[in-house]
Amino acid sequence: MTQTDSKIGLLNDPGTEHGWLRSPQWVRLSMGAGGFAFAGSIVSLLDTRVYENLTAVFLAQALAQDLANLAIAPLLLVAAVLALRGSLRAYLVWLGAVAFTFYNYVIYTFAIPFGPMFPLWVVVLGLALFSLIGGLQAVDAKDVSARFARPRTVATSAWFLLVVAGLFALLWLSEDIPALLSGSTPKSVVDLALPTNPVHILDYVFFLPAAVLTGIGLFRGTHFAYPAAPAFFVFLLLTCLPILITPFVQHSVAASAGMLGVIGLLAVALATVLVVLLRTVGATEVPKSPALVVPEVPLLEGVEFARQRGSKYRKVRASFGVGDDGYRESTGVRQDGKGHGDVSGGNSERHNVPN
Repeated sequence: MTQTDSKIGLLNDPGTEHGWLRSPQWVRLSMGAGGFAFAGSIVSLLDTRVYENLTAVFLAQALAQDLANLAIAPLLLVAAVLALRGSLRAYLVWLGAVAFTFYNYVIYTFAIPFGPMFPLWVVVLGLALFSLIGGLQAVDAKDVSARFARPRTVATSAWFLLVVAGLFALLWLSEDIPALLSGSTPKSVVDLALPTNPVHILDYVFFLPAAVLTGIGLFRGTHFAYPAAPAFFVFLLLTCLPILITPFVQHSVAASAGMLGVIGLLAVALATVLVVLLRTVGATEVPKSPALVVPEVPLLEGVEFARQRGSKYRKVRASFGVGDDGYRESTGVRQDGKGHGDVSGGNSERHNVPN
């Protein structure tokens, strides 16, 4: 372990090798997404024309997301570098950062009006999408699942993931169902001036089902759930970041104090569970079938052992009057090795000779 690795701490797991990663090219591909996302957010923050057609509510959310990207993109890049150097914990964090980047840039490309940043957002979305798909396929889930050393911590994480997914589902449904029953438009859709709320759609289609399946998979011991669970906690934690920044962009911190408190507590809880879960990840490899181990005996020692064993055997046979050729001179009986004699000469009886 180098001095740089020791400073990283949690993300560096000593002794871990690349046995859990089949192909690292997807990690390298995601570094392009992180770099372009960072550059695009800086441009969007400096150029007011990028979001000039957004409503005030949507503008605050977009600027808050760009500010969050200035921290999320470097996190993705650092996690990618450490993952390529063999850190499984960093790889799990990387999966969550890539998933959030994909989620986030679906909104950028489909919800924000066409403008000069559109080509760059499409590039980031494509890189993140293929990095996520390839990264999930490239990891050896069975190997990863064997490295989680504390089943109780895994079970607690599964419950927490299911509860958080359920709370988000209730929150979105509490807005959408009344609007459907009354034939009106949800307030969040009106505030964004969009046909629908992209966050609700992505959560209904992507986040909520996947989170529930991952939580259930942890209880059942499904291998794929083990690398997915920490990634979901990273995803949720990163989701809290722009929500916490938005009131500061809107200059409405006092009015949003209650919301900030709830989201802040949720972020602390998510970070705590994530850290505890990652600390249970060890470097234990998947046990393999034991091979036959033959002790190495030096040649001279083996020859000496055989000579002594043969000498002792000859002495025992001699005590019964049996020569090296198996012939007992006193009875004329040849031994067959099983305590029986074979008649020799004129004797036709069979004799039991003690060994």
